[in-house]
Amino acid sequence: MGVAEAEAAKIPYLLVVVGLAFLLLTLVFRSLLVPLTATLGFLLSVLATFGAVVAVFQWGWFAGVFGVEQPSAIVSMLPLFMIGVVFGLAMDYQVFLVTRMREEHVHGLEAVRAVILGFTHGAPVVTSAAIIMMGVFGGFVLGADAFVKSIGFAFAVAVFFDAFVVRMTIVPAVLVLLRERAWWLPAWLDRLLPNMDVEGANLEHRIATREAALAEDIATA
Repeated sequence: MGVAEAEAAKIPYLLVVVGLAFLLLTLVFRSLLVPLTATLGFLLSVLATFGAVVAVFQWGWFAGVFGVEQPSAIVSMLPLFMIGVVFGLAMDYQVFLVTRMREEHVHGLEAVRAVILGFTHGAPVVTSAAIIMMGVFGGFVLGADAFVKSIGFAFAVAVFFDAFVVRMTIVPAVLVLLRERAWWLPAWLDRLLPNMDVEGANLEHRIATREAALAEDIATA
């Protein structure tokens, strides 16, 4: 793929990724503002990572620290490759953290308290996963090949920024500020969207109904 083709493919590719993310998160969280916060956070992570990569590998900032011998133009495939990987990591962290928050809220907990409790349970796991991923990607920075070095640097920066700045700082703060409005979904849209039952409430109800029916059959036998 040439430079012109790669540049032309970036915008449609990014629009498809962001659009699918918004749709899927709307289905999972039954909300409009939570998916909007997640997708905007993803774009923020991508832009911050692009800026860091350009600053180090194209402009030469801190080039000696990262072993960049000759700053040069960024390989055209790197942004496309990076968008896909950052999207996967960002949505994984988002779903893991916010699912527990929504579960607590659906089961009756006040919105702010649900965010705090969900964050308390999810943050240690996300932190551990992010540190591991940063260590793995950071290892590529030690390589000799400039392209491999740029990939490792980009992914390590993306994980750090998305996990620690966006998912565990900005997103919980926004949800606390929004309070109950964060989980708002228009009634007409709620009727149209299929229920993903992420919290397992429908399954719990069916199990309880089956157990009650079984207990009744045993009692009348």
